[in-house]
Amino acid sequence: MKREEQKISYTWRLEDMFESDEQWEKDYEKVSEALKKYSEYENKITENKEELITYLLFNDKVNNLVEKLYVYSNQKYHQDMSNAKYQAYAGKAQNLVISLSGAASFFEPEILNMDEDILKSWLEDARLTDYRRYISEILRSKEHTLDKKTEEILAKSRKMSSAPENIYSMYNGADIDFPEIDNNGEKIKITHGNFIPIMSGADRELRKKVFKGVYNTYGSMKNTIAATFNANVEQACFFADVRNYSSTRAMYLDSSNVPESVYDNLIGTVHEHMDLMYRYVDLRKKALKVDELHMYDIYAPIVDVPDKKYSFDEAKKMVKEGLAPMGKGYLEKLQEGFDNRWIDIYENEGKRSGAYSWGAYGTHPYVLLNYHGTLDHVFTLAHEMGHALHSYYSDKNQPYINAGYKIFVAEVASTCNESLLIHYLLGKTEDKKTRAYLINHFLEQFKGTLYRQTMFAEFEKITYAMAEKGETLTSDVLCKVYYGLNKLYFGENIVLDEEIALEWARIPHFYNPFYVYQYATGMSAAIALSRKIMKEKEKGVEDYMKFLTGGNSKDPIDLLKLAGVDMNSKEPIEQALKLFEELLDEMEKLI
Repeated sequence: MKREEQKISYTWRLEDMFESDEQWEKDYEKVSEALKKYSEYENKITENKEELITYLLFNDKVNNLVEKLYVYSNQKYHQDMSNAKYQAYAGKAQNLVISLSGAASFFEPEILNMDEDILKSWLEDARLTDYRRYISEILRSKEHTLDKKTEEILAKSRKMSSAPENIYSMYNGADIDFPEIDNNGEKIKITHGNFIPIMSGADRELRKKVFKGVYNTYGSMKNTIAATFNANVEQACFFADVRNYSSTRAMYLDSSNVPESVYDNLIGTVHEHMDLMYRYVDLRKKALKVDELHMYDIYAPIVDVPDKKYSFDEAKKMVKEGLAPMGKGYLEKLQEGFDNRWIDIYENEGKRSGAYSWGAYGTHPYVLLNYHGTLDHVFTLAHEMGHALHSYYSDKNQPYINAGYKIFVAEVASTCNESLLIHYLLGKTEDKKTRAYLINHFLEQFKGTLYRQTMFAEFEKITYAMAEKGETLTSDVLCKVYYGLNKLYFGENIVLDEEIALEWARIPHFYNPFYVYQYATGMSAAIALSRKIMKEKEKGVEDYMKFLTGGNSKDPIDLLKLAGVDMNSKEPIEQALKLFEELLDEMEKLI
């Protein structure tokens, strides 16, 4: 189906952001002119308080409008990525973002060079209340901010330092050439697109061939990829060193003011519960009825997928009933999203694949789906509406400067919704096959998020520590570390095919250092919160809403504490793993 043939009621209402493309173009020109005014504030914002207030209000207005221009143009583009007009719009908006960053780059150095006592006295003014956290965060980075000339040099070096990631992306995205394999007389060309579907399929011999084909391809370039990986680690270590951080990890966690102990606590607590992962491996081996479980069996289906399809109206009803513990206010906002075209529901030609929630401050959030009626897609609806309502509540309760929540907590609300929905569906499902499917859905999340992402996090911790000691991360070194971690995380009852040692070469997230651990902490926090909501009911929801409305008004760790979850402790991770154990108990009886 072409985009223009899509029923209007099934599409998102982007007119709520811009009435028309003509309005977008007018505001684009308005921002282009506004960017020229930034130079008028340079070397003046620290002269007097009034000048600072005027600048901050002006900057918020420009940033908010650039955000709207960027989001609208990209969402229009994602409706049909063959549409050249919106592809051009998205490119122009991207250039605006870059130009804005350059135009406003004088602000932080000037604030940091200002007399701190005078600045703090200015912040007592009620008109600067909303900006106290923003400026205090800039001041918090003062010990890691260098003189103006050095900062200019470091800024200019960023383009050069991004080379390892760009080289890897080019190789992995464009130049890599996976083999063509024979599958019962049919030739199949392995691609990034069909790798996971095949590995999640029932044909074991095909999985084995594809597994070996993919990792042998990476293996043929392992020294080049290792050199690229090592270069990316070294550039990250360089910036951490010159900015006076105790470690590279400390620098990356500092952007959200997350203590390194949270990272170590995650790894340590998961280590204490490896027995549960080993039980899951045994369960998978039993379900697949194989003499030996191999690494190419890790994603294979162990339960039948229900044939039942759910209309979108049925999906909305299921999600709303599943989220009933959240109370009347939350459900009303959920329904508002359903009724007022926040969601772009169905697939059409050229539409971006997958699903996401996005939006701009001052307009309600949006959700992109490609809904096909499966139970997985019902969960996707719950997940993305969790993101959407988190953004809605943050935007409604925080000023622009404090509305955007950090990545550390980005997956909490979405996963909490999924957890509530699963508990609801399990509570009303007696059919063994359906229960097995639901439980397995959650077990797969534990395996793929809590354990796998923690393993990735540990791989980064080990390799960066080695680099900081002056060791070169060769392919042999990386393979040895990665293979050892697989042995630790999967246990003795699985055949660790030698190819798995090369999996590090396939993970693009490793070029965004110390990022992946947040998936595991986010899931742990979400499960702890969902259990608290179900147990404490109104009190649990009341505490949770303190988190949902918090935006970036506090550090992520402190926002979660408001909801009753302390990520400095083992408890949230142990609660999540306790649920994993309960689900394993039942699944072992069902299979």
